[in-house]
Amino acid sequence: MAGASMGTGKTSRSKRLRVLIPTIVILGLLVIGWLIFTAFYTDWLWFGSVDQTVVFTTTLRTRVALFAIFGVAMAFSMWLVMWLAYRFRPTFDLVSTPEQASLDRYRMALTPYRRIIAIVICAVLGLFAGMSAQGEWTTVLAWRNATDFGVSDPQFGLDMSFYVFTYPFVRFILGFLFALVILAIITSVVVNYIYGGLRLQPARRRASRAAQAQLSALIAIFLLLKAVAYWYDRFGLAIKSDGLVPGFTGLKYADVNANLPALTILTFVAALVGVLFIANIFLRRWAVAGIGFGLLVLTAILLGAAFPAFVQQFQVNPSALIREQPYIDRNIQSTRHAYGVDSVEIGDYPGTVTPPSAEVLDASKGTLNNIRLLDPAVVAPTFQQLQQVRAYYAFTQTLDIDRYTLDGVQRGAVVAVRDINIAGVPDNQRNWANDHAVYTHGYGFVTAYDNTAESSGQPDFFESDIPETGALAIDQPRIYFGESSPTFSVVGAPPGSEPRELDYPDDQTPGGQKLNTYDGTGGASVGSFFQRMVFATKFQDSNILLSDLINSDSRILWDREPLAMVEKVAPWLTLDQDPYPAVINGRVVWIVDGYTTTENYSYSSRVSLSDATSDSISLRTASSPLAPQDQINYVRNSVKATVDAYDGTIHLYAWDENDPILQTWSKVFPGLVESRANMPAQLLEHVRYPEDLFKMQRIVLSRYHVTDPTTFYNGTDFWIVPFDPTQSVQVFQPPYYLTLQMPGQAAPTFSLTTTFAPQRRQTLAAFMAVDSAPGPGYGKIRVLQLPSNTTIPGPEQVQNNFESDPIVSSQLSLLRKGGSEVNLGNLLSLPFNGGLLYVEPVYIQATQGGYPLLRKVLAGYGSNVAMEDTLAAALTKVFSSNPNPSPDPSPDPGPSPSPSPSPSPSPSPSPSPNPSPSPSPTTDPYADLAAAISDAQTAYETGQTALANSDFAAYGVAQKELEDALTRAADAEKRINGSGTPA
Repeated sequence: MAGASMGTGKTSRSKRLRVLIPTIVILGLLVIGWLIFTAFYTDWLWFGSVDQTVVFTTTLRTRVALFAIFGVAMAFSMWLVMWLAYRFRPTFDLVSTPEQASLDRYRMALTPYRRIIAIVICAVLGLFAGMSAQGEWTTVLAWRNATDFGVSDPQFGLDMSFYVFTYPFVRFILGFLFALVILAIITSVVVNYIYGGLRLQPARRRASRAAQAQLSALIAIFLLLKAVAYWYDRFGLAIKSDGLVPGFTGLKYADVNANLPALTILTFVAALVGVLFIANIFLRRWAVAGIGFGLLVLTAILLGAAFPAFVQQFQVNPSALIREQPYIDRNIQSTRHAYGVDSVEIGDYPGTVTPPSAEVLDASKGTLNNIRLLDPAVVAPTFQQLQQVRAYYAFTQTLDIDRYTLDGVQRGAVVAVRDINIAGVPDNQRNWANDHAVYTHGYGFVTAYDNTAESSGQPDFFESDIPETGALAIDQPRIYFGESSPTFSVVGAPPGSEPRELDYPDDQTPGGQKLNTYDGTGGASVGSFFQRMVFATKFQDSNILLSDLINSDSRILWDREPLAMVEKVAPWLTLDQDPYPAVINGRVVWIVDGYTTTENYSYSSRVSLSDATSDSISLRTASSPLAPQDQINYVRNSVKATVDAYDGTIHLYAWDENDPILQTWSKVFPGLVESRANMPAQLLEHVRYPEDLFKMQRIVLSRYHVTDPTTFYNGTDFWIVPFDPTQSVQVFQPPYYLTLQMPGQAAPTFSLTTTFAPQRRQTLAAFMAVDSAPGPGYGKIRVLQLPSNTTIPGPEQVQNNFESDPIVSSQLSLLRKGGSEVNLGNLLSLPFNGGLLYVEPVYIQATQGGYPLLRKVLAGYGSNVAMEDTLAAALTKVFSSNPNPSPDPSPDPGPSPSPSPSPSPSPSPSPSPNPSPSPSPTTDPYADLAAAISDAQTAYETGQTALANSDFAAYGVAQKELEDALTRAADAEKRINGSGTPA
C-alpha cells in the first residue's frame, strides 16, 4: 500500500509540473510581449506628439523587414545544411572503429531530441542574424534612395554616391553572406562527423561522397564570395586611411601600382579556385582543389602583402615626394571640398603694431565697441546667484551667445533659460507628487549685454526676473522642454480645475505661489486606465496607475531634452552639442544645428569628431549617442532644427538644400525636413554658424591651408590650434563669437573666430573668422596669415605677458588676497590696425559663497599691457604709447613718438604736473606698506577722475603714480616676509 501511495504521489507531482511549467512559460512570454508592446507603443505615441509618425513607421517597417529577411535566410540556410548532411548520411557500415562506436552512443542519445536541437540552433542563429541586420536599416535605406553627388573620384571615375551609399551596402551584404557560409561549413562538418559522413579514423575513406559534395559546394561559394570581396576591396582603397599625415585617405603610389593590380589578380585567382571546388563536387579530386587553394593563399601573401611592401620600400621611399605628389594633390582637393573649406579666402596680414591714428580708431569703432566682456563659461554662477530665484531653478554651466536688435541696433547677448532643477528641491519636499506633478517646468528667459556690465561688476540684464521684465516681448516664458527637464511629468487638467504646476513664488498670490495648468499639445494623453498601465510599465512606476493626481485630461511629457528629441526624429544627423535658446515670435525656442556626415568620401582625410570638437568649454565623447560615427571625412550643416520649449513642437529646416545626403534622407522621410523658405524671419535673425562645424574646419585647415603637394609633404607649414592659456590643463582654446570687422569688410559682422599657432611654438600663425550672420556672406571663411619669419605672440605668450608684467602681476596678487579668487575670462584675439589686439576680462569672486563679478579688463597691444577697471581705460592705456618694444638707450634717442588718440573722441588734455617723487623706504616695512597702499588708492581715484574728464595726460600721470605705489607695496611685502631689505 505504501509503495502504491508513493507511486501515486510521484504521478501527481509529475502532472502538476506538466501543468505548471507551460503556465510559467506562457506567463513569461506574456510579460515579455507586454514589455515589448509598451516600448513600441509609447515610442509611437511620442512620435505622434511631435507629429513625426512617418519616422517611426518607416523605421519600424524597415527594421522588421530586415530582421525577417536576414533572420529567415540564416535559419533556413542552417536548416538546409543540417537536413542535407543528415539526409545523405551513410546508412550502414560493416567495419566499425572505436571512434564510430563512441559516435553511435552520441547518435542514440541525440535521436529523440534531434529536431528540437536543430530548431533551437536555427532559431538562435536566425535571431542573431536578424538582430544584426535590422541595425543596418540606415545603410539599406540610404542605398535605396541614394542621390548622386555630381563629383567623381579621380581614380575610378565613380560618383561619390557609390562610396557613400552603395559601397557600405555591398560590404554589409558580403559580411552577412560570409558569416552564413562560414557557419554553414562548420555546421556541415559537425553534422557529417556525428552521422558518419566524416571520419578521423577511417577504415576505408575519411568522407562520404555526399559530405565531399556538400563541403566542396560550400567552399566554392566562399571562394566566389571572396572573389567579389577582392573586387570591391579595390574601391575600398579610395577610402582607406593611413600614411602621410593623420587621417590621410585615398590611394597612394603603392596602392595604384601594387595593391590595385594585386587585388585584381586575386579576384580572378579566387574565382578560378572556386571553379575547381565546383568541379570537385563531381570529380572529388581533393588534391587538385587543395593545391589551388594553397596557391590562392600563397598568391595572397606574395601579391597582397609582400609585393606592395617591396614597391613601398624600393620604389616609393627613395623618392617619396615625386612618387606621391599627384596622390597628395588628390587628397588635398578632395579634403578641402568635403569639409567645405575649398573657397576659404586666405590673405597675408602684416601683424605689425603701430600707434593707431584717429582715423583708425574711428574706422574700428564697430569692433572696439562690441568687444565681448562677459564670458559665458564664467558668468553662469553669477546668473545663478542673481536670477535663480529659487533652488529648484537652474542655469546650464556654460551659457550661450546670441544677438538681439534693440532700438534698431544689434547688440550681442549672453542668454540662458531658467530651467527646472528637481535636485534643488529640499529632501523633505521630495515625493512623487512634487517630482512629477508640481515641479514640472522652468520659467523665464534671461539675457544680458555681452560687451558691458554694471558698475558693481554684475551683468547688465535686459531681460530678467520673475515675472519677466525687459526689452523682449515674451508671451510664453514656461520651459516644459529643456536641458534638465525631469524624466517625466504629468501635466494638464480639465477646465476650471485648480492649478498645481508651480510657476514661481509670488507673495501677491494666496499661498505665495503662482501656479499653472499646462494647455499645450506636447506629450501624450494618460487619462485612460490603459494609458496609465502602459506608462506605469514604461517607467516602472506604479504611482502612475494609482495616483489621484492623474485625471481624464492629464498628459505625460517625457523624452524632452532638445538634443535627444531632434536625434530621435532624425537619427541620421550628427548634432552640434551646443543647442541655444532664442525668443522667436514671443516664444522660447531651442535652436539645434544638424550635420550630415560620412566617413566614406573618396580621398578625403578623416577627422575624429570627438577630438576635433572637444575644448576647454565642451567635451564630446567618441561614444556619444548623438554622433552616429566618430571618424568622419565629409560634413555639411544641412539642417537647422527648432524645438518649442512649451509644447515640444519640432521643425527641421533644410539649410543646405544642395547636400546629396540630405536629399537622400528627404526621400526616405518625405515631409520631415521643411524648405528653408519656411523659416520664420525672426528665426533667421538668430541663426548662427555652428561651433562644432567650425571646430572641424579649423582642424582641417591647420593642415589643408597648404595646397602645394611638396610643401604639404614636408609638413613645415602646418599649424596647430593653440591651447587655452586660461586653463591649467592642455585643452584647445574654444572659438569665440565676436562682432568684428575683418580687413576688406565694409562693416562689422557677427562672426565666429579662432587663432592658429605654428607647430611646437607659442607664436601666432594665423587668425580665422567666419561670417555667422545669415545673409549673402554667411559661411564665408577668411584667414589672415601672418608672416612666418616673425615672432608675433600667440594667445599663450600673451597670457604669459599679462601674468609677468610687474604692474599687472602686483595688481593680481593684491586681488587674490583677502579671501578672493581671480577668474580669468576668455582671451579674445581681434585683428586691429594691422596687428592683433588682445582683451581678457578679469572676474573677482569671494572664496566663500561668492560669484564672479567683472572687476578688471586686461588688454594687450604689441608690447603694451594694461589692466584697468573698464575696457575703455585699458584700451586708452595700450594705445597711448608706442606698442613696439623700446630700443636700448642711446646718447641720442631722438624724438619720442606722439601718444596715439584715445579710442573715442576727447578734448585736448590739460597740462598736468609731473608724477610726485617716490618716498624713500623707511626701516618700518609695515608703515611703508600702509603708505604705499594709501598712495595707490589716491592715484587710482585721481586716475578715475581724470578718465571721467577725458584728461588722458593726467590719467597717464596717475597711472605712473599707481605703478610706483604698487611697486613700493610689493617691496614692503617682501621685507615683511623676510626676503628683502630697504634700499
